[in-house]
Amino acid sequence: MRRIGIFLIAPALLVGCSESGNRSRLAESSWRFDRIDGERPMSQASGITFEDGKIGIAVGCSSLGGPWRMDADRLVAGPLDQSETTCPDPSWHQSSAVNALLVATPRVAVEGNRMTLQSSGHTAELVRVDNQVFHR
Repeated sequence: MRRIGIFLIAPALLVGCSESGNRSRLAESSWRFDRIDGERPMSQASGITFEDGKIGIAVGCSSLGGPWRMDADRLVAGPLDQSETTCPDPSWHQSSAVNALLVATPRVAVEGNRMTLQSSGHTAELVRVDNQVFHR
């Protein structure tokens, strides 16, 4: 009976390690948007921060925030609180694109100090930054 218990517990422990391993790559880090759907962000103050189990996103005239986790190579963010101010069309389109990207549970690829978030409809390329926090 003890052997069966060990075999049932071992896979659960491995899944737990996998989740925290993926999450730790992003935990306590900040990333500046370099490209949103191939275009430079309208604001250099646009980015994502992963801090204390929460994600903070600033892009264009919007800011979003809420819990996050990794599911294999996908970022699951939300539910997200959003605040938005009036802004010009190009900035609004970028905000909408990032919002749609995050809702779509994008694939995450990290290479060195670069991260790519990709869904079937949108892509964002980000660069890791130090001493900068993007909050809502």
